[in-house]
Amino acid sequence: MNKRELFLRHVAQTSPAPLALDIVKAKGTTLVDAAGKEYLDLIAGISVCNVGHRHPRVVKAIKKQVDDYMHLLVYGEMIETPQVQYAKWLTDHLPPSLNSVYFTNSGAEATEGAMKLAKRVTNRTQIIAFNKSYHGSTQGALSIMGDEYWRNAFRPLLPDVLHLEYDVFESLNEITAQTACVFAETIQAERGVVAPSAQWMKALETKCRETGTLLVLDEIQAGFGRTGTLWGFEQFNVVPDIVLLGKALGGGMPLGAFVADKKIMEVFTENPVLGHITTFGGHPVCCAAGLAAAKVLLKEEIVGLVADKAALFVEMLQHPLIQKIRANGLLIAVEFENFDINKKVIDGCLQQGILTDWFLFAPECMRVAPPLTISAKEIKKAVKTILRVLDAIQ
Repeated sequence: MNKRELFLRHVAQTSPAPLALDIVKAKGTTLVDAAGKEYLDLIAGISVCNVGHRHPRVVKAIKKQVDDYMHLLVYGEMIETPQVQYAKWLTDHLPPSLNSVYFTNSGAEATEGAMKLAKRVTNRTQIIAFNKSYHGSTQGALSIMGDEYWRNAFRPLLPDVLHLEYDVFESLNEITAQTACVFAETIQAERGVVAPSAQWMKALETKCRETGTLLVLDEIQAGFGRTGTLWGFEQFNVVPDIVLLGKALGGGMPLGAFVADKKIMEVFTENPVLGHITTFGGHPVCCAAGLAAAKVLLKEEIVGLVADKAALFVEMLQHPLIQKIRANGLLIAVEFENFDINKKVIDGCLQQGILTDWFLFAPECMRVAPPLTISAKEIKKAVKTILRVLDAIQ
């Protein structure tokens, strides 16, 4: 059997038609397959590779940490330098009340930890989330996912979960003194890049404060400069009680985190002890990689260039088949009439060496979320290819 056959037979599949590209090398914004064909990456591993694939500083940090040590013991028992340094960097660049970091393996695990933390702190059970939201695919995270198509096959899920309409003021009336927490994406990514009004986000924060409800903002896709500011919530003048991080957090390595005030986080230390525990969460190699990537974002002033790069995409992506473009920094949804057209565009782009994708709750929208390091020349090349594919379809 060849490698593709082995992949399909022995690697658990999540869809009947995986891309099955045999990528053997990746650097910057470029992927290379076994046949030597190059692909310009417009999805960055789903907003993971914000500083590009295999940034030299990230690779150097990984190699150094591997030479020092790898796994030592379950999370939280040893003083591991990369964890300490990265936690310090994160809290230095977050609001003062977000000063305690719990590292996990992924964004979904960060969601799980935040759910437990909110219930433990408030002694309440109700959790509120929003329709068309995505916070991960584990049982708890799935319970608050905002789409019944994805939830239904795995019921029963967590009880006492309420789904509301995002960016609708009337929905906020459902937040009461019985609500432990509200989960909200800063930008609803999988809905096709939908941002709320600043007024609604501020009203959400106010309602949570009034009812003693913890506000949990999901920055798993929006964080680390993706939207043009280091954190998406900066654009709304709000501060969450808990923030969820993942994807770009690890610089290409698996890493997630939830961050809160130390006074809140301390409830995990007793009654019961080990209130939340993980074996590999905050792995030292992942933390070393993530810290290196975070420093690159600032040292190379990458975030400040995001708005101009996004504007170039929007300016050039003009075609009769494109119905709408929603952009929040380099998180861009290109909307077509239906999924069939979008699929033809995605497939055509792939044949032409451009890797794109669709959104879970907006299959009619093409995802454009490249590494933040993408150059103007690469943007122009990508857009010209997309337009050429669209002309062929039309």
